[in-house]
Amino acid sequence: MKQLLIYGLITFGLIAGAGCKLDYVNPNGPTDTQITTTPEGMFTLSIGIKQYYSAVALESFVISPGTTSREIKGITTFTNVLEIEAGGTNLPTFNGNVLQLWLRMLKTMGMAEDVINNASAAFGADAASISGCIAHANLFKAMSIGGLASAFEQFPTTTDKSGAATFVPRLQALQTAVSLLDDAAARLATTPPSAEFNTRVLGTDFKLLDCINAYRARYNMMLGKYPEALAAANLVSVTSKSQFLYNTQSPNPIYQALVVRIDYKPRDNFGLPAGLFEPGDGRLAFYLTTPNTVLGGETLKTIKGFFDGIATPIPVYLPDEIRLLKAEAIIRSNGNLANAVTEINAVRTQATGDPFGVNANLPAYSGPVTSTDLLLEVYRQRCAEMFLGGLRLEDSRRFGRPAPPTNLNPVPITFERSRNFYPYPDQERLTNTNTPNDPAI
Repeated sequence: MKQLLIYGLITFGLIAGAGCKLDYVNPNGPTDTQITTTPEGMFTLSIGIKQYYSAVALESFVISPGTTSREIKGITTFTNVLEIEAGGTNLPTFNGNVLQLWLRMLKTMGMAEDVINNASAAFGADAASISGCIAHANLFKAMSIGGLASAFEQFPTTTDKSGAATFVPRLQALQTAVSLLDDAAARLATTPPSAEFNTRVLGTDFKLLDCINAYRARYNMMLGKYPEALAAANLVSVTSKSQFLYNTQSPNPIYQALVVRIDYKPRDNFGLPAGLFEPGDGRLAFYLTTPNTVLGGETLKTIKGFFDGIATPIPVYLPDEIRLLKAEAIIRSNGNLANAVTEINAVRTQATGDPFGVNANLPAYSGPVTSTDLLLEVYRQRCAEMFLGGLRLEDSRRFGRPAPPTNLNPVPITFERSRNFYPYPDQERLTNTNTPNDPAI
């Protein structure tokens, strides 16, 4: 077991090769055959996927898009940090942050594919373990697709060890993610996971089916499939908790970036312009505290919430995201706006009782009950509720927030985001002829 666990752990902090070529040579580790043909290997690889995503890939999903969408400010003199902070048309294709996001999501994808492709043969007649491991891997492959979709216009949905992965448009990729999640939910409904899988892989802090349905709702919303998003959201418990766990050997990666290394600091008022935050919002005190720092005319805060300690857990999703997805789905599908207001108020007026302690404690919504005004309110609530959840850049595009200029570099801080999508990493383009042209901004 100790030897096999190396497979899941050696990847922490590594950067993969270009062109989605994800082979590594570890002379002290198990062989591919040991990993992919035995039940022990499948369980250990499943654990490794979750550990790698939570301790490594999640950092890139939160930090880089969070800088681009002005939630945090890059404050060190490291070139890659300054480049992602500046954004604009001159964000170089060799930027290290962009490369890390690209490669870490593809690494997660490749690990998940190893489980998906080999679990049935490895477990043989153990249908319950096959169901659990494949559903779990489907979730993390879908999450890696969603991570890439947050930042890139096109990308592969299948890794290619030859380095010639095929790119697809992000909406097509998100359809693949939803299909993976649909398959995962169907597997769990037909064959519940084994007790061994639940104990060894999931533990008590990860409700697999709730996570699957939460991400089904999220990605269907990104696809504009509003009835499907609402149906999936209705299946998610808003009283349960699913979270990534950390310790001194596997530290909270956002804490490392914002507190230990201090490469970034959170902007005051969630990084939002006036009118998009409310001074009395209880989530300001949940996520942000003093001492303050003034840099470049901006007030920067000290981070709290899910990122204030080396072992502080990070939610896989927040229950109030589900309520806000319901509200958004109702509004965008021309449903009963009063029902959308009910979901919004469940978030706004919550003073206690949130499973993660994220309570806005605001008055009920009192603005105009129109689709335009309610969508703006949903966006406002999402920015506060899911602060540093990796979703602000996608939300900024989906809700039609002002796009950055195409003729200025760096983008002035008065803009709500400094890029629409990232350029493709040089390391990919140099080895993969399928790499598309870079977006303009």
